[in-house]
Amino acid sequence: MASYNEPVTELSPAAREIHRGLASIIEELEAIDWYHQRIDVSGVEDLKAVLTHNRDEEIEHMSMVLEWVRRQMPEFDQQLRRYLFTSAPLTEIERAAEEGTAAPSALPSGGGDLGIGKLAG
Repeated sequence: MASYNEPVTELSPAAREIHRGLASIIEELEAIDWYHQRIDVSGVEDLKAVLTHNRDEEIEHMSMVLEWVRRQMPEFDQQLRRYLFTSAPLTEIERAAEEGTAAPSALPSGGGDLGIGKLAG
């Protein structure tokens, strides 16, 4: 990979694997963007359906690799837990984190139960 910023021989095996994951996320995001643009301008409904399917597959791939990276890097885990699935303005969540106070409405926007309670009984 040409995108290493440090000599690859000096990087730990773990750093090289994380680089592979991050590079894959970038590639998947680019693919999502390309498909999304094509969907937006296409005037042929059955082509749009195929492109939408392909875009959504890329979203799945990116999500899987992002989860792998989150599991490898505690810093990713911390920030994703702070910001994802919240309903408060993101800058308010950041301000609360910097001040060490509770983030406003930091619970998941769905109420925090992940819908599991709806499956019971």
